[in-house]
Amino acid sequence: MNRFHLRYCGSKAWAELVGTSLLPWALEGVDLGDELLEVGPGLGVTTRLLAPRVRTLTALEHDQRLAAGLQREFGGGVVTGDGAAMPFPGGRFSSVACFTMLHHMPAPELQDRLFAEAYRVLRPGGRLVGTDSRPSLRFRVIHLFDTMTLVDPATLPDRLRRAGFADVEVATTETRLRFRARKP
Repeated sequence: MNRFHLRYCGSKAWAELVGTSLLPWALEGVDLGDELLEVGPGLGVTTRLLAPRVRTLTALEHDQRLAAGLQREFGGGVVTGDGAAMPFPGGRFSSVACFTMLHHMPAPELQDRLFAEAYRVLRPGGRLVGTDSRPSLRFRVIHLFDTMTLVDPATLPDRLRRAGFADVEVATTETRLRFRARKP
């Protein structure tokens, strides 16, 4: 993430937006079960809100510096690694979540590998839930000189089904995208 983007994601304004709007919308009516894997927690804004909702939370962060900060706060439940090649056994988690991080992956093929990996590490009946941003001028400005691979809500359902998921739901607002799916 560029410096401005990192600063915004660590701001009180972002934390408030996530806590009062984004996360409640993303998780509305979703049972995360007992063992959640959060992919791409970044600075941990969502992690802090998710931890009280489940018995066990594991966070997988690609950026070593961000992972180190999360480890200081959350301890051994933070793993440094790649969402497109998860270092976990199959069928371990009751749910996998990724919030506003897919656009940080440099190619749609890597996003698809993340979906396949999420499917692999989920238990049967497990849920994938997540959000991402829709394009806007503000979003584009925040991502100047930064990775920004947009997720097309029109193609996302088929991408999730190709990964093996069922009961795929995609919803959008002007600025957000929400997706949910279940491993049969």
